[in-house]
Amino acid sequence: MIKYTRLFITFLLAFIIVEARAQSTATTSSPYSRYGIGDFSDQLFPQNIAMGGIATATNTIGSYNNVNLINPASLGYIHLTVIDAGINTDFLTLKENGFGSEKNSNFKLSHIAFAMPITSRSAINLGLVPYSQVGYNYKQTLSKGFGGSSSVDTNAVNYIYSGEGGLSKAFFGYGIALGRHLTVGANASYIFGNLKQLQSTEIPNLYGTLNSRIEQDNHVGGFNFDYGVQYIFDFSAITHLTLGYSASVGNKINVQNSFIVSQYTYDSSGGQNNPADSVYNIQNPNAKLQLPRINHYGFVYQKEGSFLVGADFTTGNWSDFSMPGETQHLQNSKRINVGGSIIPNSNALNSYLALVDYRLGFIYEDTYLNINNVDIKRYAVTFGFGIPLPHDRASSAFYKVNFSAEVGKRGTLEGGLVQENYVNLHLGFTLNDRWFQRFKFE
Repeated sequence: MIKYTRLFITFLLAFIIVEARAQSTATTSSPYSRYGIGDFSDQLFPQNIAMGGIATATNTIGSYNNVNLINPASLGYIHLTVIDAGINTDFLTLKENGFGSEKNSNFKLSHIAFAMPITSRSAINLGLVPYSQVGYNYKQTLSKGFGGSSSVDTNAVNYIYSGEGGLSKAFFGYGIALGRHLTVGANASYIFGNLKQLQSTEIPNLYGTLNSRIEQDNHVGGFNFDYGVQYIFDFSAITHLTLGYSASVGNKINVQNSFIVSQYTYDSSGGQNNPADSVYNIQNPNAKLQLPRINHYGFVYQKEGSFLVGADFTTGNWSDFSMPGETQHLQNSKRINVGGSIIPNSNALNSYLALVDYRLGFIYEDTYLNINNVDIKRYAVTFGFGIPLPHDRASSAFYKVNFSAEVGKRGTLEGGLVQENYVNLHLGFTLNDRWFQRFKFE
């Protein structure tokens, strides 16, 4: 077990270093990340993602204690110290009518989370996860700025849109069991990061033309809160039905906003000169960003060490969202998650494959985006495995590798929009151990 522990600690240190350096780096390549705060992260770990993203009513999964950010009430079922860390890779194919397709990929460290029991009926958790990502760069060419593209027309105008950055979420939470069936919990989160967007207007075939650029920066930092409840109906000692509800409050958080409009030219070799002038330079160090309230409802039917099946329904009040300097016009979102897992034989001695968690799920979402009067929807199928690592039976430590894949589609080719076909791969490493215990010697 020492080699696993060393590997795990090395991974955690690498995560902290890379995450600190990657705050302003784009980790997505989606044109839809232009809107709102970017691509919103569900803050799910691989074991939940593989089951279609169900989490509101989950606590133990495959007999392992797990950190569940969607519902902090699950902390009431934490009996062992838990450390969970992971990475993920996204493969994205963008399609647009008349323009073929474009492929992109991104790699990032996805999460680090820690949970520890305080008493036999309560626990705390803390960690760091991505909250949103912004990353896009595309160009639209119009003749004289009014339509009909032409690469040789000296009056052709390029409109260039780009953005980068993202937000992270550092969290601390507490959950407790009240009686045999009811648990409650809450997380306090600090959301921070930088969102940068650029919009340029250029006339590339007319030398000496003064081009313009709008640059908007939002440095975000503020607190938000989540709370939740779970109630269990016991049908036997190992068979349960769990109902869950959780919500993200949707606070106003602080933003240091800057809005700069500058003018610039290109030299004879095509290089961009330094900005000649700033037409606008507005600094607002005391702006506010209004986060949406997000509600989660779910149920899970589970036989411990055998199978689990459940569903979630999530609503997001994104119409309340606001960010300084922009009119967003987002709509409320709805999402349905369905999934489950099965372990063929958790007590098998001669078949390692019988000990593995096999997971499957489905996702349907009406997103918060409506572009050109077209609702942007998302469909996905998920699957994955929970692979227990061999361990010393005399040891109190248990390790599991969780792998998940999400294969889906977002957007449409209607109305000149972009359709995204994506494959997201997630790999996580979960440790369960009994720490801070007192040994008795006789």
